[in-house]
Amino acid sequence: MANWRQQLILRFQERDSNEVQKYKDIILQNNRLMDNVAQLKADKLRISVENEQLRSAVANNTGPAGNLAFLTLEKKLLSQQEELTELHKRKGENSQRIVDLNIRIEELNAQMNDKDRQLAQEKRSNASFRAEIKMYVSSMDELKRLNTTLKDEHTALQLAFSSLEEKLRSVQEENYNLLERLKDYKSRDADKLNEENESFLRKRLPSFFHRKRSDKVRRELEDAVRETSRNSSSPISSEAIDCTNGIDISGIDCDLHIPPMSMNPTNMYAKFEAHEGEVSAVRWCPTEKIIATGGADRKLKLWDVRKRSPEQLAVLTGCSQGINSIDFDSTGTYVIGTSNDKGVRVWTVADHRLRHTLTGHIEKVMAAKYLHEPYKIISGSHDRTLKVWDVRSSACIETKFVGSSCFDLVTTDSIGASIISAHFDKKIRFWDIRMEKPINDLLLPNKITSLDLSKDCNFLLCSVRDDTIKLLDLRMNNILRTFSHENFKLSCDSARVGFNFDATRIASGSADGSIYIWNTLNGRHEELLKGHSP
Repeated sequence: MANWRQQLILRFQERDSNEVQKYKDIILQNNRLMDNVAQLKADKLRISVENEQLRSAVANNTGPAGNLAFLTLEKKLLSQQEELTELHKRKGENSQRIVDLNIRIEELNAQMNDKDRQLAQEKRSNASFRAEIKMYVSSMDELKRLNTTLKDEHTALQLAFSSLEEKLRSVQEENYNLLERLKDYKSRDADKLNEENESFLRKRLPSFFHRKRSDKVRRELEDAVRETSRNSSSPISSEAIDCTNGIDISGIDCDLHIPPMSMNPTNMYAKFEAHEGEVSAVRWCPTEKIIATGGADRKLKLWDVRKRSPEQLAVLTGCSQGINSIDFDSTGTYVIGTSNDKGVRVWTVADHRLRHTLTGHIEKVMAAKYLHEPYKIISGSHDRTLKVWDVRSSACIETKFVGSSCFDLVTTDSIGASIISAHFDKKIRFWDIRMEKPINDLLLPNKITSLDLSKDCNFLLCSVRDDTIKLLDLRMNNILRTFSHENFKLSCDSARVGFNFDATRIASGSADGSIYIWNTLNGRHEELLKGHSP
């Protein structure tokens, strides 16, 4: 009880001392003025009494002495009145000074309060900055430890890479020896076939059996030539096959049939408004004359293009943002669409119904393909992952962490055991679906925007952001040709490129709205199709 009372007394005393100190000089001066006023009032009263006494004395004594005393008192009264007037004047001035000083004190108090608030804010800011500095120091220490760990991992990876390079050189040497042996075996098989042919000719077989045997020999020779020319630098040979090839097969019809080259399109077949806004994806159905288009209006549309004025068959909805890519399954039964809304959707072509919505990516999905039709789908996203989906349960069953945004992907066989993906970090990655890490990768000069695979899965086409197109031989894992043109410019990171049906031509769209066509046999630019606006 005594503590809080004592505390209150101390606080009151402190308050009184703080408040009295500010007005101490004013109060003292005011007290002095009040004392002077009281003194003057006493003097006035005394003088008044004396005046009355003098008046009564003058009334009783009207002589010269009385008049002199009266005049003296009158002068003294006047001087006292003047002094009183001066004191009143000084009192008014002092009162005005007190008012001015009170106003000044209030202004100073307001300024002091503002300074106190600013000081409190600066203290809070200082504390916040100290906490941030502490956090940044902690982050820097963590990054230093992480950098040390990454350097150790990099050193280990370099050692592993050197070991793998040595293994690769030995495997390549072994592969070269095997190819040489294979060529030798094929040459022996050709000699044997020639001997059998001569034997049949000597026996003069009937023409039917003669033609049948000739076809078999021709096929064997064709296979032998194809196998022994695997190291050629062109994906499809433009030269006629030499039927003799150093082998005597006289008397046999060896005029091998080379299919005619595909012709380049020159005229626009049809033009129609497909979407409200940009068209970002187009795909042919593999079994019907149907194309699927996707655009920024969040719709995937199916079109019948058997006539020059295409007819809209269906509008497939379900996406909440623009479409990025489209793909059909091999039977044309299902169509897949990927979207900026981070989802993959599957529709049936026949009844146009949305069958599956696959969600799990945290960024926009750029591409999706079937793996084991129609049960599994693989998708690539900007979130730097590839995801494998079980369509039957609409669930993600595997996630492959790549470390770089995926722009496109293809599968290299019907069962989807091998996958090729294109990425922002300028690498093409090769995957075995049964393994967590890529089995190989290939570094290109710039980021890769799209991929396309030839039908025999031997050649890979990729568009690169340095405005070139690369043709890769997957059997030798090297670049066969680079296609470019002085006016050819890729418009965006999702620009596409594709083979024709026999892989003798490639086509890609440019930022100027034109379609450029090159010949894969000689690398020449052959055609420029115009019709789109830039």
